[in-house]
Amino acid sequence: MQVESLIEHGTGVLNEDYLLMEDNIFGVFDGATSLTHETYEHGYTGGFLASNLAGEEFRKNGGTMQELAQRANQKIRKGMAERNVNMSSKRNLWSTGAAVVRIKENKMEWAQIGDCRIVCIYDNGDFEFLCKCPDQDRVTLSMWKEVGPSAESSIGVALHDQISKVRCRMNLDYGVFNGEPEAINFLNTGIHDLEGVRNILLFTDGLLMPNENPCEERDYNEQVDLFHKSGLKGLRDRIRSIEATDLNCCTYPRFKTHDDIAAVAIGM
Repeated sequence: MQVESLIEHGTGVLNEDYLLMEDNIFGVFDGATSLTHETYEHGYTGGFLASNLAGEEFRKNGGTMQELAQRANQKIRKGMAERNVNMSSKRNLWSTGAAVVRIKENKMEWAQIGDCRIVCIYDNGDFEFLCKCPDQDRVTLSMWKEVGPSAESSIGVALHDQISKVRCRMNLDYGVFNGEPEAINFLNTGIHDLEGVRNILLFTDGLLMPNENPCEERDYNEQVDLFHKSGLKGLRDRIRSIEATDLNCCTYPRFKTHDDIAAVAIGM
């Protein structure tokens, strides 16, 4: 295998993404920026701790993907309990998405939750997402497309109530690891044959091409073409250059000028 990886801090206070590469297991974890201003030891945020706790549990690489996911989710709950987080409100919960693969000979076990992506690119140029990610932010970003150009504050302030409303639907409408037992109901897992697979891509949403129309389905062809031509770093450079033309995040609706990135490309 040939492996290319990328971990990059965006415009937030901390890089809340986590990258896992250990023996035959690879993963990306996308910690969600907390809705509260609470921080913990070393200034760590809930999103940072969630992605790191989950990633370190998967790093142990013992058991099935389902068992690793359950332990990762429980580790987050334990971490919140140890720090006296009020878990009665979803707004306070630490949360993270994840995409993990484990390669054994010509097979790949995989697990996914939240909006982290797993893509298989085949020898004939076709590509396939192993599962459909939730699009829980579509309404919020569509609202920002309308009000953003005239807003006097950031999306987090202007649409705070809407963002909070979506966050309170965790593990009801969409899944994330956040310590709630219901998270496992949203876990996607499977085994994929690697015959004919040229590349496996795992990435957090910081490596998504900017999208002008949140209501429309994404076209991933340009994204995959850019990866073919210039790898993860070339794809990153293109995304960052587009984002730099839209610092107020209105033309390409999003929550941050530059989001954190964690990505792995595995060449077979």
